[in-house]
Amino acid sequence: MKGTTHAILGGVGGLVVSQALLTDPTQATILIGIGCVAGLVPDMDIDGKLSNRITFSHKLVRTIVQLIGCFLVFQGLFFEAKDEQIISVLIGISLFVLSTFIKQRHMLTVTGIGVFVAGASIEELWLTLLGIYILIASVVSHRSYTHSLIGLLYFAFIAYYLEEAYKIDGIFWTCMLGYSSHLIADMKLLPLNKRGVKLFLPFSKREI
Repeated sequence: MKGTTHAILGGVGGLVVSQALLTDPTQATILIGIGCVAGLVPDMDIDGKLSNRITFSHKLVRTIVQLIGCFLVFQGLFFEAKDEQIISVLIGISLFVLSTFIKQRHMLTVTGIGVFVAGASIEELWLTLLGIYILIASVVSHRSYTHSLIGLLYFAFIAYYLEEAYKIDGIFWTCMLGYSSHLIADMKLLPLNKRGVKLFLPFSKREI
């Protein structure tokens, strides 16, 4: 299922919650927006719309690292003292080679660490938990733990503390509907999906 579809389904979840709570237009808009994001969260485990939006492009970072490597090689060859030339050139070449291994997932890992540190710094538990979620999503395989009941349960804690932080009724259920809609839309029960989700990981690897 495409990311746009997941976002729309999550937004519909936010709309349903806003209608059930009879919210004003401003709160309804907030809930719909949160629903759209929640509908994309399980796909943090791939280079999807949401993960790409919250991270720097790995191509940009790779280019920057390669430029630094080239600069160090140039500096070592033409400006460093002879005893420091080899070190500078080797570091430059190493950076250039290592940059070829930088992938988008590495950017997601860095983002997860940043979000975790930010949450801990400002003492926002939902943000700290989100940082841990992003970190885990950056290392697990696609459609595994982020697409399971354990992933949903963990996200429930994020949603709960997010609602507690901002005191906006409906955030929790909007997040739950958005996340759940993603899991349902990715199930093999739907004819469009060749693969399903391993809903009961780690107890069962059977795709549903």
